[in-house]
Amino acid sequence: MCQTGIFEIIMLLCFSAAWPFSIARSFSSRSTKGKSFIFTAVIFVGYLAGIIHKINCNPDSVVSLYIFNATLVLVDMALYLRNYVIERKMNA
Repeated sequence: MCQTGIFEIIMLLCFSAAWPFSIARSFSSRSTKGKSFIFTAVIFVGYLAGIIHKINCNPDSVVSLYIFNATLVLVDMALYLRNYVIERKMNA
Protein backbone atom coordinates (compact mmCIF):
# COMPACT_ATOMS: atom_id res chain seq x y z
CA MET A 1 0.00 0.00 0.00
CA CYS A 2 1.31 3.46 -0.91
CA GLN A 3 1.86 6.08 1.72
CA THR A 4 -0.33 9.06 0.90
CA GLY A 5 1.52 11.77 -0.97
CA ILE A 6 5.09 10.41 -0.73
CA PHE A 7 5.42 9.93 -4.48
CA GLU A 8 3.87 13.31 -5.13
CA ILE A 9 6.42 14.85 -2.76
CA ILE A 10 9.31 13.04 -4.45
CA MET A 11 8.11 14.21 -7.88
CA LEU A 12 7.85 17.82 -6.73
CA LEU A 13 11.27 17.71 -5.03
CA CYS A 14 12.83 16.39 -8.25
CA PHE A 15 11.27 19.22 -10.22
CA SER A 16 12.39 21.67 -7.53
CA ALA A 17 15.95 20.45 -8.02
CA ALA A 18 15.77 20.77 -11.82
CA TRP A 19 14.30 24.27 -12.21
CA PRO A 20 17.29 26.16 -10.79
CA PHE A 21 19.47 24.70 -13.56
CA SER A 22 17.05 25.96 -16.17
CA ILE A 23 16.94 29.37 -14.50
CA ALA A 24 20.73 29.57 -14.30
CA ARG A 25 21.01 28.68 -17.98
CA SER A 26 18.42 31.29 -18.93
CA PHE A 27 20.14 33.93 -16.83
CA SER A 28 23.68 33.32 -18.05
CA SER A 29 22.98 32.59 -21.72
CA ARG A 30 20.84 35.69 -22.28
CA SER A 31 19.24 33.68 -25.08
CA THR A 32 15.91 32.02 -25.81
CA LYS A 33 17.55 29.26 -27.84
CA GLY A 34 16.41 25.85 -26.71
CA LYS A 35 13.52 27.31 -24.72
CA SER A 36 9.81 27.44 -25.42
CA PHE A 37 7.68 30.04 -23.66
CA ILE A 38 4.49 28.13 -24.50
CA PHE A 39 5.88 24.88 -23.07
CA THR A 40 6.91 26.66 -19.87
CA ALA A 41 3.50 28.35 -19.64
CA VAL A 42 1.78 24.96 -19.94
CA ILE A 43 3.90 23.66 -17.06
CA PHE A 44 2.94 26.74 -15.03
CA VAL A 45 -0.76 26.07 -15.69
CA GLY A 46 -0.20 22.49 -14.51
CA TYR A 47 1.27 23.74 -11.24
CA LEU A 48 -1.68 26.12 -10.83
CA ALA A 49 -4.03 23.18 -11.32
CA GLY A 50 -2.10 21.25 -8.66
CA ILE A 51 -2.35 24.19 -6.26
CA ILE A 52 -6.10 24.52 -6.84
CA HIS A 53 -6.57 20.78 -6.36
CA LYS A 54 -4.56 20.79 -3.14
CA ILE A 55 -6.48 23.75 -1.73
CA ASN A 56 -9.93 22.45 -2.71
CA CYS A 57 -9.68 18.66 -2.44
CA ASN A 58 -6.66 17.62 -0.44
CA PRO A 59 -5.34 20.48 1.68
CA ASP A 60 -1.94 19.68 3.13
CA SER A 61 1.54 21.16 3.33
CA VAL A 62 2.51 19.71 -0.07
CA VAL A 63 0.80 22.75 -1.60
CA SER A 64 3.91 24.69 -0.57
CA LEU A 65 5.99 22.59 -2.99
CA TYR A 66 3.55 23.37 -5.80
CA ILE A 67 3.77 27.08 -4.97
CA PHE A 68 7.57 26.94 -4.84
CA ASN A 69 7.78 25.18 -8.21
CA ALA A 70 5.27 27.56 -9.78
CA THR A 71 7.40 30.46 -8.56
CA LEU A 72 10.50 28.93 -10.13
CA VAL A 73 8.63 28.52 -13.42
CA LEU A 74 7.51 32.16 -13.27
CA VAL A 75 11.14 33.23 -12.80
CA ASP A 76 12.16 31.17 -15.83
CA MET A 77 9.33 32.70 -17.85
CA ALA A 78 10.41 36.20 -16.85
CA LEU A 79 13.98 35.42 -17.88
CA TYR A 80 12.72 34.12 -21.22
CA LEU A 81 10.96 37.44 -21.81
CA ARG A 82 14.08 39.36 -20.73
CA ASN A 83 16.20 37.30 -23.11
CA TYR A 84 13.71 37.80 -25.92
CA VAL A 85 14.00 41.57 -25.50
CA ILE A 86 17.82 41.32 -25.44
CA GLU A 87 17.81 39.28 -28.66
CA ARG A 88 15.46 41.73 -30.36
CA LYS A 89 17.72 44.66 -29.44
CA MET A 90 20.81 42.82 -30.70
CA ASN A 91 19.14 42.03 -34.03
CA ALA A 92 17.69 45.52 -34.54
